Amino acid sequence: MRKKGIQTNDPHIQALARIVGGEKSILYKKEDLIAYDCDGFTVHRHLPKAVVFPKNTEEVAAIVKYCHEHDLPFLARGAGTGLSGGAIPLNGEVIISLVRMKRLISVDLENRRAVVEPGFVNLKLTNSISDRGYYYAPDPSSQYCCTIGGNVAENAGGAHCLKYGVTTNHILGLEVVLPNGEIIEIGENGIPDPPGYDLLGLLTGSEGTLGIVTKITVRILK
Repeated sequence: MRKKGIQTNDPHIQALARIVGGEKSILYKKEDLIAYDCDGFTVHRHLPKAVVFPKNTEEVAAIVKYCHEHDLPFLARGAGTGLSGGAIPLNGEVIISLVRMKRLISVDLENRRAVVEPGFVNLKLTNSISDRGYYYAPDPSSQYCCTIGGNVAENAGGAHCLKYGVTTNHILGLEVVLPNGEIIEIGENGIPDPPGYDLLGLLTGSEGTLGIVTKITVRILK
């Protein structure tokens, strides 16, 4: 009979499991971690310490804060389709997988914007609004499975970028968990983006090094 509960004495694994609600939201056994030893760039492979699956911004912030306070390296991961190695745990990081944060929160056709969670798949946004003549322009070749959060991290483009630009040209606002666990909002409904440093542009394409994006307001076109 399979034993229930966390089967490890590692206090960090136990603490992270409590944050995300138990064993169903964390991986820590070697046989489970192998699937996360690389992203789409398969030349280098390294096992993470653990993979946690938060369900909301508060859980992401709690994980990041715990890792920050205990000097545990961590990184964010979307669908793992990236080809730049941004989600490879080179130093045994804790991987924060955002695939369970996959809601289309709202669509505002009048103002041509939508709000999504980072695990929302790119092509699903266009499919959700195409019947009304709208679409989301950034279209990387992996758009059928890549996530918009990953697109933000990598500043992804696609065939339409020649006409419409890449991801950064379609981001209106971000909710971000900073490396110390603090939650901030930039752009729409958050810190305004006045003349000066382009904070939205700085975060887009930063591969998670400046913070983990947990909510995204994007521009949609017709």
